[in-house]
Amino acid sequence: MSTQAKSAKYVVSKIIQYIVLGIGTLVAVGPLITVVFASFKGDKEYYNTSVLQPPANWMNWSNYLHSFVKANMPLAFRNTAVILLFTLIGSVLCGTMIAYVLSRFDFKGKKLLRNLFLLANLIPGVTMQVSCYKIMTNLHLVNSLPGIILLYMSTDIISIYIFLQFFDSLPRSLDEAGLLDGANYFTIFFRILFPLLKPAITTVCILKGVATYKEFYLANLYLQTRSRLVTVSTCLYTFSDEYGNQYNYICAGIMITIVPILILFLCSQKYIYNGIAQGAIKE
Repeated sequence: MSTQAKSAKYVVSKIIQYIVLGIGTLVAVGPLITVVFASFKGDKEYYNTSVLQPPANWMNWSNYLHSFVKANMPLAFRNTAVILLFTLIGSVLCGTMIAYVLSRFDFKGKKLLRNLFLLANLIPGVTMQVSCYKIMTNLHLVNSLPGIILLYMSTDIISIYIFLQFFDSLPRSLDEAGLLDGANYFTIFFRILFPLLKPAITTVCILKGVATYKEFYLANLYLQTRSRLVTVSTCLYTFSDEYGNQYNYICAGIMITIVPILILFLCSQKYIYNGIAQGAIKE
């Protein structure tokens, strides 16, 4: 093949790559652009213009102020922060302890237990909601923050397998050295192994945190007192009723809820990338 033919083939391949990337970017960013446009439009402008048409006034912040106040977002962010804090702490502690037992101890039924965890991950959570809701009702945990925290921090199979994979990469000589020095299993876990799990913990916190922050179904089902137990994912339901949806206010609220996650991502993207690379890949 001549040099000219190779050059033409290279140019064509690059053009195809950029076309595919452009289409992918458009698909990913397109919905967000329409949300930004709608968030600056008034009621009449929103219903009389296309979703792809930019707003006439980019300085119309009244939608944002109305959404922030009407949807009671300060309370929503506070409740969500409390839920996230306890959910992540509980999920990390439970997940690491379960993975530690399954990785470091040999007992009858260990393989069966691992397979049962995998089987449980294949069952859709929605199919269990009837029995789960009945259990939560009998425990008087419906319509309470402790109840929703308990549901969110329930056994996360993906997290357990991430911790298992990381535990399997740690040499057992660390445990043996701790036992020779007189440490018990709790000391070995908390003082020796747990600090080495930072990449895996970062990965789990990212996955669990994002899933909890945006989760709507359970929050809408179990937190029924909207004036007191509103969250970020349910506060925008204020603008939906039997008469229709106020999408311009909903879009403004969506942009407000994106801001904390965007700031967190920009400030910690280095740790996020390192955590996913080290915690999700066994060396």
